[in-house]
Amino acid sequence: MEEMEEELKCPVCGSLFREPIILPCSHNICLACARNISVQTPDAESPQSSRASGSGVSDYDYLDLDKMSLYSEADSGYGSYGGFASVPTTPCQKSPSGVRVFPPTAPPPPPQHHLLLHPGSLPPIPRNSCITCPQCHRSLILDDRGLRSFPKNRVLEGVVDRYQQSKAAALRCQLCEKSPKEATVMCEQCDVFYCDPCRLRCHPPRGPLAKHHLVPPAQGRVSRRLSPRKISTCTEHELENHSMYCVQCKIPVCYQCLEEGKHSSHEVKALGAMWKLHKGQLSLALNILSDRAKEAKEFLVQLRNMVQQIQENSVELEACLVAQCDALIDALNRRKAQLLSRVNKEHEHKLKVVRDQISHCTVKLRQTTGLMEYCLEVIKENDPSGFLQISDALIRRVHMTENQWGKATLTPRMTTDFDLTLDSGPLLQTIHQLDFVQIKVPSPVPATPILQLEECCTHNNSATLSWKQPPLSTVQVDGYILELDDGNGGQFREVYVGKETMCTVDGLHFNSTYSSRVKAFNKSGVGQYSKTLVMQTAETGYTSCVLNTMGAVAWFTFDPSSAHPDIIFSNDNLTVTCNSYDDRVVLGKTGFSRGVHYWELSVDRYDNHPDPAFGVARADVLKDVMLGKDDKAWAMYVDNNRSWFMHSNSHTNRTDGGISKGTTVGVLLDLAHGTLTFSVNDEQQGPIAFDSMEGLFFPAISLNRNVQVTLHTGLPIPEFHTARNPEPPSSVC
Repeated sequence: MEEMEEELKCPVCGSLFREPIILPCSHNICLACARNISVQTPDAESPQSSRASGSGVSDYDYLDLDKMSLYSEADSGYGSYGGFASVPTTPCQKSPSGVRVFPPTAPPPPPQHHLLLHPGSLPPIPRNSCITCPQCHRSLILDDRGLRSFPKNRVLEGVVDRYQQSKAAALRCQLCEKSPKEATVMCEQCDVFYCDPCRLRCHPPRGPLAKHHLVPPAQGRVSRRLSPRKISTCTEHELENHSMYCVQCKIPVCYQCLEEGKHSSHEVKALGAMWKLHKGQLSLALNILSDRAKEAKEFLVQLRNMVQQIQENSVELEACLVAQCDALIDALNRRKAQLLSRVNKEHEHKLKVVRDQISHCTVKLRQTTGLMEYCLEVIKENDPSGFLQISDALIRRVHMTENQWGKATLTPRMTTDFDLTLDSGPLLQTIHQLDFVQIKVPSPVPATPILQLEECCTHNNSATLSWKQPPLSTVQVDGYILELDDGNGGQFREVYVGKETMCTVDGLHFNSTYSSRVKAFNKSGVGQYSKTLVMQTAETGYTSCVLNTMGAVAWFTFDPSSAHPDIIFSNDNLTVTCNSYDDRVVLGKTGFSRGVHYWELSVDRYDNHPDPAFGVARADVLKDVMLGKDDKAWAMYVDNNRSWFMHSNSHTNRTDGGISKGTTVGVLLDLAHGTLTFSVNDEQQGPIAFDSMEGLFFPAISLNRNVQVTLHTGLPIPEFHTARNPEPPSSVC
C-alpha cells in the first residue's frame, strides 16, 4: 500500500488527490490545483494561431511560464490569476513536480458583468484560458465551460478514500495540533472527528451547529465507508448518466451525446461489455507487468549480491596481493640473509688470514730480536778463541734470518677490499614491471555439482558427503564450497573449501537434522548450488531399556589430525603415548554438545611418577602444555598419590588417591545437567569437578613419554551418576 501512495498524489500540490479531474492527456489533477495553474492567453497568440502560422513552436514552449513575460518575476507585478486580469501577483512557487503555481494573495474582485456566484463555489474561468498538464506539459485551451469540461475521476477518488481509511489505524481527532488524541465523536454534517476538548472548542452545541448530528467514531467511520459513491455523469449533459462507450473517442457517453451530440456518428458499444473487456485487458497487462516486476526484484537481488561479491572479491584480491608481496618480501629477506652470511664468511676469512700473518710475523720478529740481542752480547766478549768458535754459526744464522724477512714475508696476504658486488638492477626492473594480468576473455562459471546420494551417509555425529560434476560439463573447476546449516533450520555456513569431491564433517549435534549443499567455483566466479540434502545424525542420550541403566551410544577414537606431532598412535588410534618429556595434548575424534557421555582410559604404562591430565577441551585448545593450563580445557591431573581439578591454570579440590600401571580413569560428561565428573577404578574421584558446561566439547588427555593409555568408549553410565540422577530428562527405547 505504501508504494501506491505516489500514484495517489497530485503532481502540483504533492498531497493526496481531492476532487481529481481527468485531463485529455489521461493525467489527473486536483480541481483546485487545476484552477491555480490555469492562465489566460492573449487572443492573438493562442496555440491554434501559432500552429496555423507555421511558427513551429510546441505547446510546451508556448506555455512555458518562465518564458512568458506576462508572468515573469521581472514584470510589472500585474497579471492574471484564476482567469481574472489585472490582479496583483506574488512571486510564483514550485510544486513537488516542478510546476510553477501562482498562489493568490487576496481573493480577486468579481467582474461587474458576471452573475453572483453561489457561496462556496469557485469563480468561473474566462475565455481563452489554458492549462498545461504538469506531467506531459501538453497545453489545453478551455472552452466556455472551463474546468467543467473535464470529467471527474470517481474511481481515483474512491481509491484515495479507501487508502486514507486503511492508513488510519486508530480514529484520532482531526483538529489537535500536536499528538492527536483519540476521537470521541464524529459530526456527520462536518465529516470531522473530534476529541472532547476540540469538540467543546470548535463545535459547540449552539447556533447552527446545534442541529448537527454527532455519532460515535466507529459508527461515523462505518457510515463514511458505506456512504454511496456519486454516480459519474456526462460532462456535456450533467443530468445524464453514462450509458454507452464511444470506441472512436474512447470515453463513456450518455444517451443525449448519441442522439444530438458529436458522438452520433461514432461507433459505440455497451458500457458493461466494454467495462468487462477493459478489465480483462488491464488484468492481462497487470499479469505481464507483475512478471516484469518480479524479474526486476530478482535483478535487484542479483545487483545487491554483486555489490557484496565485489566487496568480498576486493578483500580477497587485497589479501592475495598482500600475501604475494609479503611472499616476495620474505624471499628477498631470505636471500638477503644468505648474502649477508656470505659477506660475514668473507669477513671472517679475511680477518683469519690477517691475524695468522700477524701472529706469524710476531713470532719471527721476537726470534729475530732475541738473536740480535744475543749477537750483541757475543760481540762484547774479549776472548778471541771463544768468539771464533761460534762466530761462523752466528753469521749463518743472521744471514738466514735476514733472508726470511724477504718481500713475500713483508707483503700482506689479504686485501682489505671485498671482491663482491650485488647486481640488483634486473630485480629492481622486474619489481617496477610487477603488475596484474588482465584476463581477456572470462571463462564461464562451473556447472552445478551433483550430490552422490549412494555415498552420502552419517555416523554418530559425523556426516560424509560426496559429489561430482555433471558428466557433460567441460568447464574447469578450481574448487568446491560445502555448506551446512546449524541443525535447527538456521543459516548455512561454509564447512569446507577445496578441490576434493568428498568431505566428512565432525562435531555435529547428535539427534539433529542437517541440510547441506555444495557449489563449484573457478576464476570466473561461483556456480549454482546443488540440490539440498537433508541428513539425520545418530541419536544419543538417556535410555532405560537395559537393566534400567542410562547409557550413550557414541564410539570414537583419538584424532591424529588435530593432535600434537609428538603424540604416537597405535591400536587403530585407541592407544597413545608420547616421544617428549613435556606434556602433549591429544583430542578425541568426536565432539559432544548434547546428552550424557562416558568413556574410560586404562593406564598401560606409568614410569617415574608423571602427572597426566584427563578431561575435555575445545577444538582450539593449546596442544603443547598440560591439559587445563588454558581456558579451553577442563581436566583432572593425577600422580601416584593425589589428584587436582584444573581449568585456566587454576588448581582446585585436591583429592587423595593416585594412579599406577593398570589403573582405569573414567570421564563422565553430562551435558543434560552441564557437569563433568571423574572416577578412578570405578570410584568417583572427588566432587563434581565442573558445572555450567555448555557448548561443543572433545574428549582430551595430556601425557608425556612416561605414560601410555588406551581409550574405551560406548560404555554404560557409572552407578554413582545413576544414583545421583534417578530421573533422566528423556528416555529413548
